[in-house]
Amino acid sequence: MSRRGILRTATALGGTAAAFVLTGAELDRAAAAPLGDSDIDKAVDVLVDPVTGVLPAAATVTASDSRYLDLVSRGYNGRFAAQPDAVRVVHSTRQVVAAVGDAVRAGKRIAVRSGGHCLDGLVDDPAVRILIDVSEMNAVAYDPARRAFMVEAGAMLGHVYRTLYLDWGVTVPGGTCPTVGVGGHVQGGGYGAMCRQHGSVVDHLYAVEVVVVDAGGTARAVVATSDPGDPNRELWWAHTGGGGGNFGVVTRYWFRTPAATGTDPAGLLPKPPATLLKATVVWKWADLTADSFAAVVRNHGAWHTANSADGSPWASLHSVLILGNAALGTVTLSAQIDGTLPDAAALMTSYLDAVTTGVAAASTRTTATSPWLKATLKDPYDTGAFNRTKSKGAYLRRGWNDTQISALYRRLSDPGYDGHASVLLYSYGGKANTVAPDATAMPQRDSVLKANFTTYWPDPSQDDRHVGWMRGLYQEVYAATGGVPVPNAANDGSYINYPDVDLTDPQWNASGVPWQTLYYKDNYPRLQRVKAAWDPGNVFHHALSVTA
Repeated sequence: MSRRGILRTATALGGTAAAFVLTGAELDRAAAAPLGDSDIDKAVDVLVDPVTGVLPAAATVTASDSRYLDLVSRGYNGRFAAQPDAVRVVHSTRQVVAAVGDAVRAGKRIAVRSGGHCLDGLVDDPAVRILIDVSEMNAVAYDPARRAFMVEAGAMLGHVYRTLYLDWGVTVPGGTCPTVGVGGHVQGGGYGAMCRQHGSVVDHLYAVEVVVVDAGGTARAVVATSDPGDPNRELWWAHTGGGGGNFGVVTRYWFRTPAATGTDPAGLLPKPPATLLKATVVWKWADLTADSFAAVVRNHGAWHTANSADGSPWASLHSVLILGNAALGTVTLSAQIDGTLPDAAALMTSYLDAVTTGVAAASTRTTATSPWLKATLKDPYDTGAFNRTKSKGAYLRRGWNDTQISALYRRLSDPGYDGHASVLLYSYGGKANTVAPDATAMPQRDSVLKANFTTYWPDPSQDDRHVGWMRGLYQEVYAATGGVPVPNAANDGSYINYPDVDLTDPQWNASGVPWQTLYYKDNYPRLQRVKAAWDPGNVFHHALSVTA
């Protein structure tokens, strides 16, 4: 592998940032080559910046640097602030290998940031000394050698959707927040508006490149694929829902639908619809009685329990029921369906009627059709100054019962609570439930809804009050199972991308069921074996990490 060889490859591809990371066998060998190979070290740092023609060196940003505050303040949750000795801003796999190696030799704890949307203090932990920021690694490209789309870990979902769609007419069924980073989203399992029709995003993950550290402390890059004969396959499997920050630093993903054939990129991932039919139903809290609130939640749960099988006429329907509290003032049902279906309007009307039947409270209903990409790139989660938050999650195998709904109403209708709180119920199931629980690390494969409990506030002095309020709400909803969604006929644990350190504490998890079971169920022992094999020194760890 010569510098001239890489220069020739990159120049032939146009010398653009995306072209450089088209990773055929030559560039893969360069990424995994030992540090210190001067010819390769020079070669892999060229032809990324289309203006200068030179890949920037990894930046080491300390507290004396004006960039430091921006880099350590990128976290989504204002309750946690990183205070590392340095932030390493990296641009290539080789630079990640070097940054990890430096930190290991110095005995400094590592954390990794892509989009910055971690909801708990797993990345912004005061014990973290080196924060590796991969946000500049954001290329999206087609890799003909693997017949798959390469996405660097720092890319945000909105960028991925835009590039895949405009360049090839395809997409991945990822999340609905365009500013979420791919790096952590995929590792946690991922889901979004298209999962009922096309499965979760990890169901389309073909390969992953990870910078790992061996027992001797040496960092190196490894590519692991879903191929049955790949000796690294278990490392790939662990990244299909095992959670971020456990096994190494992900630098690149490759996506391809397992059943896809041929070499035409346009046929290797799902195609989104040209348009979406969107609908919204809004109830004001001033008009909601306990009975009306209960009817909405009960109807919504019953509909999803009955209509979440694969192949349902509503397979392309995605909705979120936003149970906002009295301080927010509304309860909102937001739904969308493939607008190109000949009966899209009738399907949507049937769904809305099912959720609103028997609800005495007045509501407003609106519908509109929008191009798919325009609708998908809209960010629905701008919280403004209310940037401090506490969140919890749950999988639902069926709708909540009347006791749980009463607890929700009692807490959310409290006029004395001024936090901006919501319980969001997202559509799930469909194609996502056709995958075996052990086929990926994400075992929840027969749920019909995902719940996200969240509250926001602006004042740091009020942290304890708001966190306590959320803990009380969650405990009441799951009072019958020790304050947490223990897997049973109704619940299926929680979602690791809604991390909640409370699940490790017997005060808040009185179920006797370990937090590992709530997130990973029977897949946890297998994840432990992967951890022992690929991170024997426990270099990568946090409050909710897999332990060997």
